[in-house]
Amino acid sequence: MPLTEFQSGLAKLLSENRSPDSHLAGGAAIHIEPKSLRYSNDLDYFQDSDARVAEAFALDKKLLEKSGFTLKVEINQAGYIRAIVSKAKESTKLEWAHDTAWRFLPVMKDKRCGYILHPIDLAINKVLTLAGRNEARDFLDALMLHESTLSLGAMCWAAAGKDPGFNPRSLLELLKRRGRFHDEDFARLKLRSKPDLTELKSKWLEALESAEAFIATRPSDEVGCLYYSKSKKQFITPTFDMTRGQDYELHYGCPGGVLPRIV
Repeated sequence: MPLTEFQSGLAKLLSENRSPDSHLAGGAAIHIEPKSLRYSNDLDYFQDSDARVAEAFALDKKLLEKSGFTLKVEINQAGYIRAIVSKAKESTKLEWAHDTAWRFLPVMKDKRCGYILHPIDLAINKVLTLAGRNEARDFLDALMLHESTLSLGAMCWAAAGKDPGFNPRSLLELLKRRGRFHDEDFARLKLRSKPDLTELKSKWLEALESAEAFIATRPSDEVGCLYYSKSKKQFITPTFDMTRGQDYELHYGCPGGVLPRIV
């Protein structure tokens, strides 16, 4: 279940103003895929500097108003702008924010929204977000990404590279405190179907257990990396019987991100 039709139309309209340093990110970027679990409440655009936030907002505002939309700015400060965008009886929230240019992979060109943060970086950002706040939507997203994009253990391992204030174990300890939700916590979200709390808890405990086992097997000098399999052409969670160079290569982030070495 992707964005609403209204959000999709906005993303398509604003795609002409997007660039590698002004791209769709956050929940909307995760849930732009048709099989996603929930609708996002907003469209989040990340910029690489405070100046780009102001510039991107000005360009988008001009385009939106030219196209018949109304903007009501709720917050306007250096590095962050939030507005409600409406037309006829429909509306949604848009946010323009400064986020670090440090990432694991370059942003991707996407015909639906112009440019979008890479799914791997979306996953790592989400696990860092969940560590910092106990929100049902972040919990659902992290569990979905664990099952579809990158294991929780590999996310924690790599996230310590993006935020050196964490190490994989300290991050995992914070995540162990998450996942205690009631039906009413999910009732506030717009979901494809009602989640089964027992099933969610079981899956989360399994994810935590596998993450702990994975972290325990990895050498400390590799903290902060991703593991790329050339044969599978994807990022993996290596098992103890895999060897570096033969089964996988280390992949580290940098400003702007970098593609895996395939030679």
